[in-house]
Amino acid sequence: MRLTSKGQVTIPQNIRELAGLKPYDEVEFEYRNKQIIVRPVKRATSPAKEAIALLRGSANSNIGLSADEWLEMTRGER
Repeated sequence: MRLTSKGQVTIPQNIRELAGLKPYDEVEFEYRNKQIIVRPVKRATSPAKEAIALLRGSANSNIGLSADEWLEMTRGER
């Protein structure tokens, strides 16, 4: 395995699976006894909350509807 010019390396799929790593998971690195240790960062929130946080602010809020009108529209009440 070779580092890119940016210092990046791909973690092999079998290692990701063994470690339970999923796309967008965060990992941390530790250097101990001349070895590099990679481990998942413990989640402070649920995966659903993380997904919501990733999407927060990504929708176009300039649609000219009030919050109630928007909820009615998304619920199919209009």
